[in-house]
Amino acid sequence: FGEANYPSTNITLKQLDKHIFELSSKDYNVLPVKDIINAIQGGKSLPNRTIGITVDDGYLSVYTQAWPKFKKAGLPFTVFIATDPIDRGSANYMSWDQIRALKKSGVEIGAHTSSHNHMPTSGSKRNQSELLNSNSRLFEEIGHVPYLFAYPFGEVSTNIQKQVIKAGYKMAFGQHSGVVNPSTDFNYIPRFSLNENYGGIKRLRLILNALPLPI
Repeated sequence: FGEANYPSTNITLKQLDKHIFELSSKDYNVLPVKDIINAIQGGKSLPNRTIGITVDDGYLSVYTQAWPKFKKAGLPFTVFIATDPIDRGSANYMSWDQIRALKKSGVEIGAHTSSHNHMPTSGSKRNQSELLNSNSRLFEEIGHVPYLFAYPFGEVSTNIQKQVIKAGYKMAFGQHSGVVNPSTDFNYIPRFSLNENYGGIKRLRLILNALPLPI
């Protein structure tokens, strides 16, 4: 957020303000993604235009820029953490203290492997190590193994899905566009990605009002 060096994954602060205004001023129902998926899996109805917000990786701007704005607007969100950059104290990443502060405030913390490796080309042993290391570090630092997982780069295979399920995750997210519905594969949940080039208000409204195509 507000990090112009990463245009492919960045949202400008001006765009973020417009997004929050849209979500807050219109008839949208913003809920934690875990609650949305649990409701759909349980056969419960949700209001029209129910929205979930997720953020990947754990960049510092999530804490310094996005969180204060989301908190002020009362919008819940989930952040998926790759643990190695946090452990290294990498520049522009959050610290564990900041992640714990997010969790304490009600932000859902999800897993994102330890190094943000490209899982389809990493091999089974590497992926297993990434998942176990991530689980271990998150348990040590925030007190529990996350319920949610996001595949780095959104890319996956059937074998990787099986490993993720075995690691204990109940829901896993890709980066392919789509509206979640009862026919969704909840081990490969779609998400609409937003960035500087594809984060304009017209596209946002298209996404927020999209309908599923159950198959």
